[in-house]
Amino acid sequence: MNENLFASFMTPSLMGIPIVMLIIMFPTIMFPSPNRLINNRIITIQQWLIKLILKQMMLIHSTKGRTWSLMLITLILFIGTTNLLGLLPHSFTPTTQLSMNLGMAIPLWAGAVLLGFRYKTKSSLAHFLPQGTPIILIPMLVIIETISLFIQPMALAVRLTANITAGHLLMHLIGGATSVLFSISTPAAFTTFIILLLLTMLEFAVALIQAYVFTLLVSLYLHDNT
Repeated sequence: MNENLFASFMTPSLMGIPIVMLIIMFPTIMFPSPNRLINNRIITIQQWLIKLILKQMMLIHSTKGRTWSLMLITLILFIGTTNLLGLLPHSFTPTTQLSMNLGMAIPLWAGAVLLGFRYKTKSSLAHFLPQGTPIILIPMLVIIETISLFIQPMALAVRLTANITAGHLLMHLIGGATSVLFSISTPAAFTTFIILLLLTMLEFAVALIQAYVFTLLVSLYLHDNT
């Protein structure tokens, strides 16, 4: 068992050179571009899932919002595959890094907000001051709504980072406890091993759900501003 619980979250390097960019680009090989008239089963299932997810997310969007469809489907595929690959033993999960998640959340949020100020100026400004607000509360509400607006990208990034990191830490702790208990009590070790298997299945679900939640919230921010 590794003594440092956070060692698996350190950016890997080769000969002193960070290789995180290679890890980030690795999921792209899981979605090859079809170059045949008739696709195989894997590519057919991938395309069906992509169309299903895209159709569900684009139902609420206007014509301007649907121009972001390629960006949103790329985002959910990248986060989902990165989270799943991070569950492999001795692998690195880039989405456990807050800096990377902020790097995804801030530009997408800023793009959606700027789009709203450009095309729906009155509606965007109206969010800062709900209708019927008492005059004495106007300065306080404007400050609160401004803070809540700027917290949105931070909430996106922190939610993804916290959920993925917590799951990995819990798996690490239970896995270490299982290996220790094998030499002490076999029934107890078997019980913790079953818990570890159940937790692993839960983490597979969490990896996909967090990718969907992140993309869905970006989609909702876009919907509010288009």
